[in-house]
Amino acid sequence: MDRDWAEPLDLDAVAAHAGYSRFHFVRAFKTVYGDTPGQYLSRRRIERAEELLRTADLSVTEICSLVGFSSLGTFSARFKKQTGLTPSEYRTKHVGRGAALIPGCYALLWAGGFPSRDSGDRAGDRDAKYRGGEDRDSEDRDS
Repeated sequence: MDRDWAEPLDLDAVAAHAGYSRFHFVRAFKTVYGDTPGQYLSRRRIERAEELLRTADLSVTEICSLVGFSSLGTFSARFKKQTGLTPSEYRTKHVGRGAALIPGCYALLWAGGFPSRDSGDRAGDRDAKYRGGEDRDSEDRDS
């Protein structure tokens, strides 16, 4: 989860890989980490969003999508719950304390936000997974 934090959480696959049932995995994970897998992943995504808000010249909506949230409202609510500030307030408070912001086009390129000419449209492939009714923020309902 720490490596693929921007991807949707497939709790059944993670639990199977660990050799546990879904429910036993959630209990064991919470015992070790203090959060359910969905809560842990959400916290990691918000931490990454904090970094992008401080360093990249991207809109809050772009950052929301880059860190793995499909709903700006959900992202903003969880961000405020974790940090005490809205994403915009957080950016206003922290920008200008360090180096200049990285231009958004470079940040998007680094994060894989642009389609590759050789491999096709990765974002389009990723979006196709969700047209069947899956929700990228479903990890909190699953845990």
